[in-house]
This record gives sequence, C-alpha cells and structure tokens, in this order.
Amino acid sequence: MKKAAALQSITVIGIDISKSSFQLFGVDERGNPRLDKVCNRSQFKEFVANLRPCTIGMEACAGAHYWSRYLQSYGHQVKLIAPQFVKPFVKSNKNDRADAEAICEAVQRPTMRFVSAKTVEQQDIQSLHRIRSQVVANRTALVNQIRGLLLEYGVDMPNGIRRARVQIPLVLEDAENGLTERFRNWLAQLYSELVHLDERVSGLDSDIEQIASSEEDAKRLMSIPGIGPMCSTALIAAIGDIRNFKNGRELSAWLGLVPRQCSTGGKPRLLGISKRGDVYLRQLLVHGARSVVQRVEGKSDPRSRWLQELLKRRNKNVAIVALANKLVRTAYALLANKMEYHRDLALPTM
Repeated sequence: MKKAAALQSITVIGIDISKSSFQLFGVDERGNPRLDKVCNRSQFKEFVANLRPCTIGMEACAGAHYWSRYLQSYGHQVKLIAPQFVKPFVKSNKNDRADAEAICEAVQRPTMRFVSAKTVEQQDIQSLHRIRSQVVANRTALVNQIRGLLLEYGVDMPNGIRRARVQIPLVLEDAENGLTERFRNWLAQLYSELVHLDERVSGLDSDIEQIASSEEDAKRLMSIPGIGPMCSTALIAAIGDIRNFKNGRELSAWLGLVPRQCSTGGKPRLLGISKRGDVYLRQLLVHGARSVVQRVEGKSDPRSRWLQELLKRRNKNVAIVALANKLVRTAYALLANKMEYHRDLALPTM
C-alpha cells in the first residue's frame, strides 16, 4: 500500500535510458524522493502503462524521440534535455543513478532549454540525410583510394569525382600505362562500385526531392534563394517544432551562425561564429549562401543590393556566413508565420 501510494504521489521522473536498461528516479511535488529503481525494456513499458500521468525528463540521446512518443501516448508530459545541460546537476561520480537524479533535477528548472521531440516523419527525413551523407563519404573514400593506388603505378589522376568518372575508363583502356592484368581487373571492380554508389546517391537525391515537393513547409523554404530540396528538408527534420524558438536569431544561434561571446566586466567581446549545433545543416546553409554570392552581380532586388554592399566592405567568406545567417532568419519567419517569400521585396508576405 505504501509503495502504491508513493507511486501515485510522483510528479516528476528522470530517466537515464540505454538499449536495455532504464534507471528511474522520481520525486513528489515537494521534491521528496519517491522512486529509485532499475528495470529492463519490458518492465519499463509495463511500469509506464500503470503510472499516473506526470512529467518525465530524458536526455536527448539515441532512442529518446521514440520513447518520448511512447510515453506521450500514455498521457505523460515528456521533456528532452541536451546532455550538456544535465551534466552540471550530477552531484558525484557519473553513474546511471546519478544521471537519472540529475535529469529529474534539471527538468524542474524554469529556465531550462528543452529539445523538441521529433515525429516519425521528421526522423525519416533525418535518416535519409544521414544515409546519403554516409554514401557520399564512402564514394569520396573510394575515389581517393583509386587515386592513391594508381599513383603507385605511376598513373596520376586529377582530383575530383567528376574527373574520376572520366579518367578511370581511359586508364583501363590504355594498354601502355604499365598496369598488370590483375590490377586492371581489380580497378574495374572498383569502378563498378563507384558507379553503384553514384546510382545510390542519385536515388537518395530523388527521394529528397520527392519529399520536398510534397511538404508545404519545404516548398515555402525552397522559395528562398539559396535554399533547395536538401537544405529545406534538413531544416524541417532538425528544427522539429519551430515554436520552440523565440525568434530567428535564437534559431541562428542554435545552428552556430552567430558570434561567440567572451565578455566580462561589462566589456563585450565578440569572436568568430560559435559553430555549435548541427554541423551538417550549417554546411548546407553555407553552401547555399555561397551559390547566391556567386550569382549576385547585376541583380537589383533589396537582398542582392545589401549583399553587394557587404561584399565591398568585408571578406567574401564573411559575407557568405552573414547571408547564411539571414537565410535562417528568413526561414524562421516563413515557418513561424506560415508565410510566402516575396523575391522582389526580399521580405516575407502573407
């Protein structure tokens, strides 16, 4: 009876999750400990099903988004916290129990920043981008390996994947370059693997374009010069719920596109961009901004004029990052207000 009453009085639970072990630590409305247990996956599901709805905190780690949706289906309020925000609340040496207690403490802080739980669709898009990144990395590694092997035989192949596609068949056909028959067979196999990876990247690109063309928010974002199917879908997958950000600058800071501060004694000191957040997404935004900068000459719309003036005063790379920052702020305005981008005014309009 006492155990059941203690469970009914729980208002906040911190859970340290792993693949098959779950450490739980819960408190009542006065902060008194009421729960401290370890359970496996099946026991955890059974426990949650019989638990009165309460606030549950977890670190935003592997599996957290799945468990967030699962717990919400039972009426619980789930809050995900970035691991670096939990660490200051760990009182002693790191272990599962100390982590669960720290999560329980951190989730009750009124100024704590939380991570929005992703939907299944957003996780699908993010998985697609991760798969594509891995395939592209494998393709780059394969081309570099081919270039290194050929150099050992005295065959110098130029840099770049496009040149590799052209040069490798020519190397295979050249009978006077000194390659043995065995190595030619192996090189032909590597070239076939390169062709296969190219086909995989093309297929994944088609999937991304299909998703972008079917998502309303993605179509809004693609109306912004510098944001295409890749960047728009990656933004949608990474951001989650746009309402978690107060304004465009907060979103830009989350992506690491604002200056890093090192201020003290009332003397502000701004450094280069912080480079926090999603490296992959920031890379896409910078590449998109670079493509706009390369084509800005001769254009007369407000944003192009702003960019032209900026290029006169600052380094080209600084201007590219500044434009990437502006892309993020514009994207926030479109997503938060469900607005359309007006190219002539360079402002979002209804």
